[in-house]
Amino acid sequence: GILSIEQLISRVGVIGVTLMALLSGFGAVNCPYTYMSYFLRNVTDADILALERRLLQTMDMIVSKKKRIAVAHRTMFQRGEVHNKPSGFWGMIKSVTTSVPGSENLSLIQQEVDALEELSRQLFLETADLHATKERIEYSKTFQGKYFNFMGYFFSIYCVWKIFMATINIVFDRVGKTDPVTRGIEITVNYLGIQFDVKFWSQHISFILVGIIIVTSIRGLLITLTKFFYAISSSKSSNVIVLLLAQIMGMYFVSSVLLIRMSMPPEYRTIITEVLGEL
Repeated sequence: GILSIEQLISRVGVIGVTLMALLSGFGAVNCPYTYMSYFLRNVTDADILALERRLLQTMDMIVSKKKRIAVAHRTMFQRGEVHNKPSGFWGMIKSVTTSVPGSENLSLIQQEVDALEELSRQLFLETADLHATKERIEYSKTFQGKYFNFMGYFFSIYCVWKIFMATINIVFDRVGKTDPVTRGIEITVNYLGIQFDVKFWSQHISFILVGIIIVTSIRGLLITLTKFFYAISSSKSSNVIVLLLAQIMGMYFVSSVLLIRMSMPPEYRTIITEVLGEL
């Protein structure tokens, strides 16, 4: 029936699996880009000092122009031009067409100040970006940075392999019968000839692997959603955002259960399938 658990989970699962695919795709691109030294641009201390010098010069120009505006306002106030401005249409025409000798063109200077302030903001952001890149370069030289760099290359290759295998499985309508842990242990035992209880250890390692996948994926989801909600949240929309977060978490959990079956041994996979229906 239309209200059966299989129908409901299948519809919720479509949205959740799509969400997981989007987050996984973002992570597959963002993580190597963040940690691999191949994507780091070369930043030297001289580049940072030159940009900081430009920023300081821009700030000095802003201060000097604002000082000119303040001096001009004070001069106009001393001459009584502030309190004795002519009123009415003809007074406005007179103030535009006539000018006091030695007075500053305040509107033009204010436009220059606005342009310089926008330039200073851009220079500041670029300076902060250079400092962050310099820190990433220093971090990449540490042992942990080298480890993340190696893992970035490894998971990039793994991601390409998964895309290739997923495409083949979709085209030929194949479904995996063996979970990755059991398959990996069987290959290791057959090639190395080690005496190993495949069934016993595959259950425990699969259980640990599934736990790691659930914890890290939900943690990554919450971190991503928190950044997004911080950007759009307000005092009026907080309740709606919490409700949306609860809906997304529910769909994400159901989708995790659907997709995680492939990482479990067949007997446990059958139990989940019996609960969810023939999805």
